[in-house]
Amino acid sequence: MTIFDLMQSQELVAYWEELMQDEAPYPCEELFPDDKKRGIKLDWLKGARGLPIVLKTSAFDASAVPRGRIGFEKLEAQMPYFKESTYIDEELRQELNMVLETGNQAYIDAVINRIFDDELRLLRGARASRERMRMMALTSGVVIMSANGQAFTFDYGLTHKSTVTASWSDHKNSDPIEDIRVAKEEIEQETGTTITRAMCDGKTWRDLRNNEKIKNDIYADRQNIGAITNQMLRNYIADQLDGLKIGINDMRYKDENEVTQKFMPTDTFVMFPDGPLGKTWFGTTPAESDLQAGNAANVTITDTGVAVTTVQKVDPVNVETIVSMICLPSFESADEVYILDTKAS
Repeated sequence: MTIFDLMQSQELVAYWEELMQDEAPYPCEELFPDDKKRGIKLDWLKGARGLPIVLKTSAFDASAVPRGRIGFEKLEAQMPYFKESTYIDEELRQELNMVLETGNQAYIDAVINRIFDDELRLLRGARASRERMRMMALTSGVVIMSANGQAFTFDYGLTHKSTVTASWSDHKNSDPIEDIRVAKEEIEQETGTTITRAMCDGKTWRDLRNNEKIKNDIYADRQNIGAITNQMLRNYIADQLDGLKIGINDMRYKDENEVTQKFMPTDTFVMFPDGPLGKTWFGTTPAESDLQAGNAANVTITDTGVAVTTVQKVDPVNVETIVSMICLPSFESADEVYILDTKAS
């Protein structure tokens, strides 16, 4: 048995998919479920829903008046390509060679798991890249990325955005409930869609919990003074805003420069309706289309459209693992999302 026998893409993928059963899902995995198409071009229709227009009356024996299609905007983009690789380092490779000579399966498995855990950094990075794009779309309406000499920008054309007149961090003078109510009603009046969910980060949630007006309303209901719990605040917001549910998202990732960033921007409150808002589309990578059927490399597909490729290297003797994907979210419900900047200009 050699490292070429052990480091196969199907083994890495099996290990990854077993680990993912215990991983907490990203919030946007539900909002933008995965799908796949051939090639790298993505197009979709945005704003296909809206308030119904009444049918016009007509005289008998008269031709029907054609109704033009309204509210449709065709968006097109070339999906960005992501690709990185990693090797087994010299020290691990020598340790693995020595372990293989012992024939101790438990020891071999422990070392292999260490190697797999290191290799899976690329798959975790691919997963974080997808969530970053989805969250950029949801919280700003624009996906912007730049790395390795490549730049990508795509504007989804979100129109429902505004900035509050009093920052929510101004706990005495701001009125977050009214700000949310106005935005919520604007979406409902213009599109006929009911806003049922929202998302913010922990800092914005604390601004809500510390708001004087909200606290006074909750205290009046309780008839005493005390700490306001998260559940009390959730109940209050649901009562005031027709059952609105707010998710707190403080999940983080490291960007291309290894600087820690938050998926959910601070001082942003985004509102949206039930159901999926779009899809996370995968294209067909060169590894899948050109290498999977051949003998030059070992290719396995995971996470709908992520290609894991393992390649034998003869000088130096090693195994290269390459993770690649072509991916971009569509955003069919963009017109039914409201982005509220909670920090006044």
